[in-house]
Amino acid sequence: MSGTLTLVIGGAASGKSAYAENLLVRTGKARVYVATARVLDREMERKVERHKNMRGAGWDTREAPIAPEQVLSARKADECVLLDCATMWLMNHLMDESDMEKAEADLLQGIADCRADVVVVTNELGLGIVPADPLSRRFRQAQGELNQRLAAQANAVVNVIAGLPQILKGVL
Repeated sequence: MSGTLTLVIGGAASGKSAYAENLLVRTGKARVYVATARVLDREMERKVERHKNMRGAGWDTREAPIAPEQVLSARKADECVLLDCATMWLMNHLMDESDMEKAEADLLQGIADCRADVVVVTNELGLGIVPADPLSRRFRQAQGELNQRLAAQANAVVNVIAGLPQILKGVL
């Protein structure tokens, strides 16, 4: 039996990660943090450290920038998982020029098969201007399509704006 999927979506620095972390803390279950970011520069290093400090103790952190489904497959029903974030995961695949159809199918299947409850954090990129360069347009399009598929699969979808949750689908 698989767990539930909650999608937490919002803009950059909207408070979505903090909101998602709080959802998991409230469960009282063992918490697994699946980190998808690649730390390639000092700025990203500081951001990762800030997120770790915000989370505090009590998290089992797993690094999975390309294949989080491998971490998800090992989870148990008495755990809950925060995958933060789908946007970084997508960027990693686009930069690696991965087979996106296969990568996305593997991710969605991994979430569906996971026995633990899963919360996925993702960015909403479609509210801004049309990017000037082809890679940015491709990224924005791929992110919008991934978000739609995650939302369709999710039991609940929450949009976070300025730290305030707006439930779009389901009940929390």
